[in-house]
Parts: sequence; C-alpha cells; structure tokens
Amino acid sequence: MGADPNRQVLHRPGTAGCAYRQRQEIDAGIALPMVLVRDGEVLGLLTLSSIVRGAFQNAHLGYWIDHTLQGAGIMTAAVAAATRIAKDNLELHRIEATTLAHNTASQRVLEKNGFERYGTAPAYLRIAGSWQDHRMFQRIL
Repeated sequence: MGADPNRQVLHRPGTAGCAYRQRQEIDAGIALPMVLVRDGEVLGLLTLSSIVRGAFQNAHLGYWIDHTLQGAGIMTAAVAAATRIAKDNLELHRIEATTLAHNTASQRVLEKNGFERYGTAPAYLRIAGSWQDHRMFQRIL
C-alpha cells in the first residue's frame, strides 16, 4: 500500500510551523486563505493577507494555480469571488496585488477583475535566489 500523500505533506519540515502561523493570522483576522478544490483535488490557493483595519481597510492578494490549469479562467473567477468577499464580507476598501514584472498572465487576471496598475517595485521580492521587480496593482472596492 502506498504512502498517504496528505500525511507526507504534514510531515515536511516547516509545514507544521507554517500552518500554525497561518492559523494565528486567521484567528487574528489578518488573513483569509481560500483553497481552490475540484473533486477533492487542490487546484490552487488564493489568500487575502496583511489585512489592515481602521482608516486603511486594505488587504494584499496573493494566489497560485497548478500550471496545467493556467489560462482556463479558473483564477480569474477565483479573484472575482475573493474581491466580492473582501467587499461584502470583510468590508474592505482596497485590495493590492503584485506580480513578477514578466508575468503577463497574472497581470491579465488582475486587469480582468478591475485592478489598475499603479507602479513598479524594483527588487521587491527574492525569488529563485535573486531580487525580482514586480508590477503593483490595486482595486478600490
């Protein structure tokens, strides 16, 4: 009998700590992860994070989807749903998102959902060992 793949994920180094931190963020009301599932299979993840209340009412949007499903409109629909949740349930005023400068597919997902590009952040995140420029987007809800 083969190993349970879910069990393997739970025993990867750092996974428990990551899950614990995410649970703390959810409980504190500063993050809302949304897992995209179809027929019991995880397709991707979309997260509203760094939620700030008070005068700002803002969150950061991050997402990924299995590379075999890119271009199928799934993430565009998921971002639309997350935007409605941010406005109607979380009562946020603004969502911001960043993409790698060369990730035009992700930029199209944001633009289709009413996000506007407002700048470029040089050397924004360290990815694959180098600091990468990102395009910055926002949507006022």
